[in-house]
Amino acid sequence: MPVNLELKIAMHSFEGIEKLLAENNIKKEKLVKQKDIYYKNKNSLLKLRIENRKNFLIKYNRDEKRKRWSDYQILELKGENVGNYLSQIFTVTAIVEKTRKLYLYKDTRIHLDIVKKLGKFLELETVVTNNKQKAEREFNEVIALLKLDTSKQIRAAYRDLLLTKYK
Repeated sequence: MPVNLELKIAMHSFEGIEKLLAENNIKKEKLVKQKDIYYKNKNSLLKLRIENRKNFLIKYNRDEKRKRWSDYQILELKGENVGNYLSQIFTVTAIVEKTRKLYLYKDTRIHLDIVKKLGKFLELETVVTNNKQKAEREFNEVIALLKLDTSKQIRAAYRDLLLTKYK
């Protein structure tokens, strides 16, 4: 099962971050619109991600109390109205809609997200390719490059923020 290390911080503006990304030659890979439909699930987060007319069912477990290590599984689903089909099987708990600017630095995905009803966020996801220590070093390198204040991190999924009416 793949594993990554995550960080989320609310932002007022992306201007300073985009300047630092440019200064470090970290280029935007793509701009995507995503719709995440979260389903009630007892032991983990379960969501359908709809992106560019593709459907991905994503199940993940995240340590919200310490470092945000997550293990996850992604299953691509084919067919029409996948969201309607799954909504007949599972209870929908939240729908998160966002526009995401995706940047890549080595094994780290840098997301600049504008989330409907929540605002702007920066997310980091460093994928473990060899070992957790290497991933953590890269993660900390990106935090330093972008001059992020980790004391401001949010230890919750967008779903949870919507459900608690985060502002």
